Amino acid sequence: MDALRCDQNHWGPLMTGMPAPSEPSLSLRIDFPSGQRLGPGKVQLLEAIDAAGSIAAGGRTMDMSYRRAWLLVAEMNQMFGAAVVDAQHGGSRGGGAQLTALGREIVAHYRAAEAKAMRSAGLHIEALRRLAAAGTPLPAPAADEPADPAE
Repeated sequence: MDALRCDQNHWGPLMTGMPAPSEPSLSLRIDFPSGQRLGPGKVQLLEAIDAAGSIAAGGRTMDMSYRRAWLLVAEMNQMFGAAVVDAQHGGSRGGGAQLTALGREIVAHYRAAEAKAMRSAGLHIEALRRLAAAGTPLPAPAADEPADPAE
């Protein structure tokens, strides 16, 4: 099932204007009762900030302005009630940023949920891929058939 693996960059091409992925992928977005949302773009931004060491550089890796990246970080800070990024202001040594423990926990939980969703939906995504590629109908799963043969 390598074609359906869930990796950290499966949404990247859509965000940067590059061609769509060659294989189907699953995007997970969590909608909170407050109306706030956490999805692949915000999580990817946290990972980019952590890897690049600054909000500006993390945003640039996603073709995003510093202002947009900063606003998304501020939105996540508000969403979770605490800082998700620890940013140091510039100066003679320059600034920098790293994820807080909360930021790392958010990324870890999101990635775990995303991977579990992908494993659970893998058979159906493969069926949809074949339907889209060939236009050939496949039998629909029976109502009592588990989504995952491991269940």
